[in-house]
Amino acid sequence: MSTTILIVDDDPIQRRLLGAAVERMGHRPIVVEDGQAALDLLSASDGDAIALVILDLVMPGVDGMGVLARLRETDRQLPVIVQTAHGGIDTVVNAMRAGAVDFVVKPTSAERLQVSIENALKLGALEGEIARMKRAATGTLTFRDIITRSATMERVIRLGQRAAASQIPILIEGESGVGKELIARAIQGAGDRRSKPFVTVNCGAIPDNLVESILFGHEKGAFTGAAEKHVGKFREAHGGTLFLDEVGELPLDVQVKLLRALQDGEIDPVGARRPLRVDFRLISATNRSLIDLVKSGAFREDLYYRLNVFPIRVPPLRERREDIPELVRHFTVRFAAEEGKTALRGVTATALQLLTRYDWPGNIRQLENAVFRAVVLADGPMLTADEFPQIAAQLEGVPAPTPTTGAPEATEMMADPVPEASEPLAIDIGEPGPGGPKTGVTALDADGDIRPLADVEAEMIRLALERYAGRMTLVARKLGIGRSTLYRKLKDLGISDTVSGIAAE
Repeated sequence: MSTTILIVDDDPIQRRLLGAAVERMGHRPIVVEDGQAALDLLSASDGDAIALVILDLVMPGVDGMGVLARLRETDRQLPVIVQTAHGGIDTVVNAMRAGAVDFVVKPTSAERLQVSIENALKLGALEGEIARMKRAATGTLTFRDIITRSATMERVIRLGQRAAASQIPILIEGESGVGKELIARAIQGAGDRRSKPFVTVNCGAIPDNLVESILFGHEKGAFTGAAEKHVGKFREAHGGTLFLDEVGELPLDVQVKLLRALQDGEIDPVGARRPLRVDFRLISATNRSLIDLVKSGAFREDLYYRLNVFPIRVPPLRERREDIPELVRHFTVRFAAEEGKTALRGVTATALQLLTRYDWPGNIRQLENAVFRAVVLADGPMLTADEFPQIAAQLEGVPAPTPTTGAPEATEMMADPVPEASEPLAIDIGEPGPGGPKTGVTALDADGDIRPLADVEAEMIRLALERYAGRMTLVARKLGIGRSTLYRKLKDLGISDTVSGIAAE
């Protein structure tokens, strides 16, 4: 699936030309004819999928400057390329001040447009990464910052959004490197404690004799070496969120004090005369099975039930391979900028297929490090399989999965490199009623053999045209393709003149 680019122009010929050019570059165009339609589309639930806007400045109703003004009021980092037939210097300056990243004058060449799109998408990716890092530092990271295309991760996000609306204790389960802390930060950023302290404690990295002091604090002179008072992580998180990573590693004696803190909202610093009240939201995480630890006596059963009120399981990367291409693109953009590899444009299809086949036992952390190494090794404009020798060595002798829709195409850093999901060869939603419209597409011919894909596709398009009365924009949206793609398929399949009722749009 390619990067989605929104084209806004009141000229139907210009829309068609731009849409065809964008599609030839490997992206997915969406075309609208005025500024208000563009704003409505960007504010819709699926508006986040749009990565770039090509915007005409002179339009009836809401013009290009009006769209830029509305976009500036939001916190979304969306690159915009403006175009107009009137290329005066004042127009350029005003558009750039309003937030445009580039400016082209009609008519523009395909080469100039491609350079502008590539630069804008790369800039948008970098600005998005910088904004994401700032939100993580200020405790305002949200679920929109999580990079995913996976249905299983969408379920995780929905659970996290529900949990963020309350103060319920959360237990995030998952293998090491799957992004448990990122989920925890997004929960805080989506809740009432956003912008408040987010304190992380890796329970497995603290010596047993220091766990109690680090978590709950101590008074000066409470033990040998306690030369100063220490407030502890619970008090550091007062008013915010305490994230206990690898909570299953806590010693049993500390588990007792943690249970009291959860039940009563009070902690006992080492050497203190009286308990202290703390206001915190607890999110725990583990890469081990806590119920197995309970059965073995290594974890308190009462604490387990106190922590496991709202469990969220984050799936490993091998269970959501559709996220790998998008993560590769994200890391490639980031490390190319950090390492000064300005000529690096993306990843080849062979390399992407190699990375998608691998199981990634270290999950996202391992993938991030592999891409970092590849960027450092890269000499050409694209990352190839040669930059991932360790991954290739581990996959030697492992057969490649049979592709359902062909190998993924080479993807550039600014492009969305998620491979197309396999599409069914048949959609059967019931038999047509007597004299009623046709409601199904069959995959088998009269002899029981699979029909050619072109025949099935042509029948599906005819069905959509009939069902939606030839309204091409609606037909294209329901089929999941751009209007320019739909017109091209009508021509290629020879059905443009045989289907009646196509609405003029």
